[in-house]
Amino acid sequence: MRKFEYHAPELLNAALTLMDRYKSEASVLAGGTDLIVQMKSGQTRPHFVVDVKKIPESNRLEWDEDEGFHIGAAVPLNKLASFQFLKEKFGIFAQACSLIGSVQIRNRATMGGNICNAAPSADTAPPLLCLGAKAVVACLKGTRTISMEEFFIGPGQTALNPNELLVEVVIPPPPLPSAGCYLRHTPRAEMDIAVVGVGAFLVLSPQGDTIQNARIALGAMAPTPIRALQAEAVLTGKAPTQDLMEEAAEWSVEAVQPISDERGSAEYRIRLAKVLTRRTLVRACRDLGIEI
Repeated sequence: MRKFEYHAPELLNAALTLMDRYKSEASVLAGGTDLIVQMKSGQTRPHFVVDVKKIPESNRLEWDEDEGFHIGAAVPLNKLASFQFLKEKFGIFAQACSLIGSVQIRNRATMGGNICNAAPSADTAPPLLCLGAKAVVACLKGTRTISMEEFFIGPGQTALNPNELLVEVVIPPPPLPSAGCYLRHTPRAEMDIAVVGVGAFLVLSPQGDTIQNARIALGAMAPTPIRALQAEAVLTGKAPTQDLMEEAAEWSVEAVQPISDERGSAEYRIRLAKVLTRRTLVRACRDLGIEI
């Protein structure tokens, strides 16, 4: 590991000043569970490390009836996974947070780090895509909001500029009645990376007899987490049935670009994605009181 200069600002403006000064020479540390490993291996070699854990805005965890749920970039995953209000309102997201790493890692790792690391297999990304979440990023000139669909650019790449920080993610209030589910496949129960991860979120019509809106997002199936738009279109406006879920599962892989690696072949990932899509949809239906 090369020598670096460590900064731990306690104010957002101070952190933004550092990022504006050092830009691409700086790396941001929230939990450090990805960054420290990358620095030790030489994959990342920053001259400066900016620790954001002490910044109040990065630790925000707040529900607003109009805006939705504000989650600071430095909030630990275990705090999210165990937060009862989050589990009740956004169960699909709490499920994903509870799966990452081990208990010890989740005590340190953050949602902000998980999405800024921008691994195609990031577990929090599919639920955030399903829930229509937005990233709030800041620089000295001001803040801007980025949708999750636009946040991920490629493996390890996000829409953040070198002088910007992710401050928080905002999840809008969920429409009712609605429910979602996130599932993944890993060779081990813990401490492993998803071979495939799938999130599904369904919104029923006011009458409860048809699917008013559907969102399906896949991880580790393309260079970035990706929504299955064709499968969503298949579900929208129709009554939930077993045959419909099977059809949507088949369409879920229409636009994917999986790779073959030591964890699984492209063909294996496609098969897994179909199975997990069907299972997440069925579980979402069950949470809505629909047995299929």
